[in-house]
Amino acid sequence: MNGNTVRLDRREFLRGTGFAGAAGLVGLRPDHALAEPPPETTTIRLYRPPTTNAGLCVAPQLVAEDLLRAEGFTDVQYGVRGRVGANRALAAGDIDITLGFVGNWIRQIDAGDPIVLLGGGHIGCYELFASDRIHTVRDLKGKTVGVTEIGSGRHVFLLSLLSYVGMDPRKDVTLVTQPTAECVKLFAAGQLDAYQAFAEEVQEIRARKIGHVIMNSTTDRPWSQYFCCVLAGNRDFVRKHPIATKRAMRAILKASSVCTLEPDRVARQLIDRKFAAAPFEQFRDMLQSLPYLKWREYDPDDTVRFYALRLREVGMLKASPQKILAQGTDWRFLNELKKELKG
Repeated sequence: MNGNTVRLDRREFLRGTGFAGAAGLVGLRPDHALAEPPPETTTIRLYRPPTTNAGLCVAPQLVAEDLLRAEGFTDVQYGVRGRVGANRALAAGDIDITLGFVGNWIRQIDAGDPIVLLGGGHIGCYELFASDRIHTVRDLKGKTVGVTEIGSGRHVFLLSLLSYVGMDPRKDVTLVTQPTAECVKLFAAGQLDAYQAFAEEVQEIRARKIGHVIMNSTTDRPWSQYFCCVLAGNRDFVRKHPIATKRAMRAILKASSVCTLEPDRVARQLIDRKFAAAPFEQFRDMLQSLPYLKWREYDPDDTVRFYALRLREVGMLKASPQKILAQGTDWRFLNELKKELKG
């Protein structure tokens, strides 16, 4: 185990949580899991955000350890990496499965990375804040917009958003890349016209009354009709360990249900385990802002087509949506789990 990997203390996780029991209470008992063969491997490696308050996107996998152990994984590891680094780690086989922004996964599949999309996660995550003189996304033409990192989910999402309204991101806006705190500082000082915020920052920006929202991907169409984050796996892991893949997905999808049905419990556990540093009420509200149960309702095919088209429009994708779907998706486990997890 390298220095970037943490094994979570099982007693710490179980103290005051009982997530496996919570899953049972909402009709998600592992009846089908008991009838299946054990996983081909008892080790599972997932992504853990490197900083606190950065885990809402992947909250289900962060609180899924007990459920993963119930599926037969005795060694649950969380690799600490930046978001862009996590995408590379999945391609390299250093992470087996993780939630992440669909646009980035599509770009990696197009580049030939051994990644396979397995199922939808949730919608939301992004809100675009702008100064008072800007009222629509199109008003950003000729303006400066803050993003934290080129190649990050928020960067790729912003390019998709600008493309959708007919703008050329390469010519029509100036991107400023700074760490989160610096971006918010520049935006508050009027040195940025807009800031592409991630879910964890939204509460703070709203509380400080900095600018106003001109796009909310949780509520505004068409973004609210498509997954933001989806489950992806390393292709070799999925091929060699199909039973383990399905069992890991089952645990994470059950945890998604718990995130929605018991946000107080999840918020407290993420704070206690240093995954979050926000005040309890604020972090709970953040959790409640993301519809984690959309994995049951939406068609991931539609999401892949939508974002693939947007990325082709801005010159970030060579392959057609059909090719991405054919080469980089495997929904068989998701389709089986949708039938099983009806609670």
